[in-house]
Amino acid sequence: MMNYEMLTILPATLSDEAKEATIDKYIKMIESNGGKMTVVNKWGVKKFAYPINYKNEGYYVLLEFEADAKVPALLDANMRIDESVVRSLCLKK
Repeated sequence: MMNYEMLTILPATLSDEAKEATIDKYIKMIESNGGKMTVVNKWGVKKFAYPINYKNEGYYVLLEFEADAKVPALLDANMRIDESVVRSLCLKK
């Protein structure tokens, strides 16, 4: 198992319930594939350096987890098609 960290940006316009539901969905996806969450750090709403999809701010969440090598690819594939995710980046620690 490898250590990973994933920074995810959600739209700032989402409701609090929708933000929590999106975060929980990806945490469950990690855990259901044999991963283990170590840190969930919600940074809150931050201003972008430049507009992304005509928006100037987003809700940042940092997820740190241990998982097999297939899990980051699975998360990336699901986040790319999810409309409630603006950007995400997963790195091996």
